[in-house]
Amino acid sequence: MSRGRFIALVVLIIAVLVSATGVVYAKYSSRKYFVELQLLRTERDAVDVEWGRLQLEQSTWATHGRVERLARKKLKMHIPSSEEVVVIRSGK
Repeated sequence: MSRGRFIALVVLIIAVLVSATGVVYAKYSSRKYFVELQLLRTERDAVDVEWGRLQLEQSTWATHGRVERLARKKLKMHIPSSEEVVVIRSGK
């Protein structure tokens, strides 16, 4: 084997080893990012469930009947009688 062929063979072996290392690293990175993606999706799903629960809770707390009951009870509010209603007209 001539010196030129030997150098070419060594260069090709080094190129194959570098390429193989790159493939292994790319596969490792791909798996790592896939696991991270799955964790983020799980977290997103948990947040979506929490959001739905909070929306349901908010709609429960904001029902018309509950707001009216609390206004009457805690704030001592009532529906005004016709004598208590004051109509304000603009000066047009």
